[in-house]
Amino acid sequence: SQRRKGACEQGPSIVTPPKDIWNVTGAKIYMSCEVLGVPTPVLTWNKILRGQYGVQRLELLPGDRDNLAIQTRGGPEKHEVTGWVLISPLSKEDAGEYECHASNSKGEATASARITVVDALQEIPLAKDGAEL
Repeated sequence: SQRRKGACEQGPSIVTPPKDIWNVTGAKIYMSCEVLGVPTPVLTWNKILRGQYGVQRLELLPGDRDNLAIQTRGGPEKHEVTGWVLISPLSKEDAGEYECHASNSKGEATASARITVVDALQEIPLAKDGAEL
């Protein structure tokens, strides 16, 4: 009889997909994604660029951006991987759709979320009594 070694192989699945983010220019933000698979998946991040006629292409991150970093660590469970995109300071150019991509020898899985960036608002001056000027 053949002895089983370890868990059954399975293609990646997204345990916790990234969430949409809305923030202001200059902010520090992070987007995370948790994936599971056997063998443990490799996690990468892309920015989805939409060109003419709706054609999309993927920009592998971090690319040459100096305000963006990618971090990945194993866990929390066995065969899981969690990855983050960290952006600081956030700029208008960072707005768009970001994709978490997980792959192993059995397949691949993706999930995406949007980053919306608005200009940091000027502080609204208040009169002494708290009434607006």
